Amino acid sequence: MLYYLFQYLESEYQFPGASLFQFITFRAAMAIILSLLISTIYGKRIINFLRKKQMGESIRELGLEGQAEKAGTPTMGGIIIILATLIPALLFAKLDNIYIILLIITTLWMGVIGFTDDYLKIKKKDKEGLAGRFKVIGQVGLGIIVGCTMYFHSDITIKEEKVNSDVEEVATVLTTENQSDFNPAIKSTKTTLPFIKNNEFDYASLITWINPGLANYAWIIFIPIVIFIVTAVSNGANLTDGIDGLAAGSSAIIVLTLALFAWVSGNIVFSDYLNVMYIPNSGEMTIYIAAFAGALVGFLWYNTYPAQVFMGDTGSLTIGGIIAVIAIAIRKEFLIPIVCGIFFIETLSVMMQVSWFKYTRKKYGEGRRIFLMSPLHHHYQKKGIHESKIVARFWIIGIFLAIIAVITLKVR
Repeated sequence: MLYYLFQYLESEYQFPGASLFQFITFRAAMAIILSLLISTIYGKRIINFLRKKQMGESIRELGLEGQAEKAGTPTMGGIIIILATLIPALLFAKLDNIYIILLIITTLWMGVIGFTDDYLKIKKKDKEGLAGRFKVIGQVGLGIIVGCTMYFHSDITIKEEKVNSDVEEVATVLTTENQSDFNPAIKSTKTTLPFIKNNEFDYASLITWINPGLANYAWIIFIPIVIFIVTAVSNGANLTDGIDGLAAGSSAIIVLTLALFAWVSGNIVFSDYLNVMYIPNSGEMTIYIAAFAGALVGFLWYNTYPAQVFMGDTGSLTIGGIIAVIAIAIRKEFLIPIVCGIFFIETLSVMMQVSWFKYTRKKYGEGRRIFLMSPLHHHYQKKGIHESKIVARFWIIGIFLAIIAVITLKVR
């Protein structure tokens, strides 16, 4: 909203400083500052409100050290993350940008699913919360919305360089004339593959090998893939949310990495220089991602050990959904196993544990386990490692994976 106000003040009255709002970097900086302030200052009030309403976490007995002390800690803290993300985004982002609209829808959609699950667990005393099938239906529904929007919406395009374009000219001057070095914007199902020189991959090629005329039906392939990514990442974030600060800290590292990719992909100069797919208007997502990162870091003020509040499914499902949509929008979904490596290994540990237990029970008559407990962070807790040390080490691994993701900009 402030973007439009200052745009008007600049055009009509040449208001001093109003032109700063034209710059994505300035608005992103303002968004992250405001989100930090909201989450740290008003976060305490929200926690007190949740405590007053007796929104305390009921802890299942899992035999983990320090577990009993967490009983009664307010949950649904994801509300802090959602509010601290949406308010700065609404103030500083262009609200007519399709990518911003998509992220707002994702935040509200997944927030409602997570909130419903937490509410049923706490107020209705239903330990299972929202039935798993309804969660999956909600995730699939969001995947359909995102997939259809990405495929059919006219504002979601890419621009490819002309074969003989002068790279040096593009890299030295940032003007609208640079557009002449690119082909017109086109609808495309292309994405990018990490560590590969010719790194573009077209989902349509999965069916056009049968008949080139099937290119118009690429949505049959593309939309289910989007559904799978949204569901997998949101569940991965949900599984990672098991000890104080792990999910929020790991997610902050992930989204700051994605912010860099979003800014580069939406900048005609740097996307050309780094040979990254240029996606018009995608740079605006940097403001939303900055607000989201600020909200996550601010939430850590109260969520680090010993946690004063848990994010609950309200936060974890929302976090996973937003991360998935950002990765899809900037066409870096194949980087998810790297940049979201913590989510990936946590999910993999659960899949391995469950599969091996079922297999051995069928074969030997009793179930056997690979890990002492899954997800993986609980395995280390069972080994006697303090949760704050586990979280710090997982953060370090997350930073390492983020660096690997960033170097894919140059290492091909």
